[in-house]
Amino acid sequence: MITRNQFAALMGFAFVAAWIGFNFGYAVLCLVGAAVFYGVVAFLEGELDLGELQARLSGGGQRRDAQTR
Repeated sequence: MITRNQFAALMGFAFVAAWIGFNFGYAVLCLVGAAVFYGVVAFLEGELDLGELQARLSGGGQRRDAQTR
């Protein structure tokens, strides 16, 4: 099984290869496309809860501010 570190290294290599082969804009577009497809598959498999994600994004800042006061 591949570890997270190995996967990150593979993705870093693929990004740099796309950057060299095409250009930076296309390499970033590849990353965006990969992130979108990852999110769709995670949602379909039940690993991503959009309601929980929205609650974290909207309520997370308020909790952090209250803790620092």
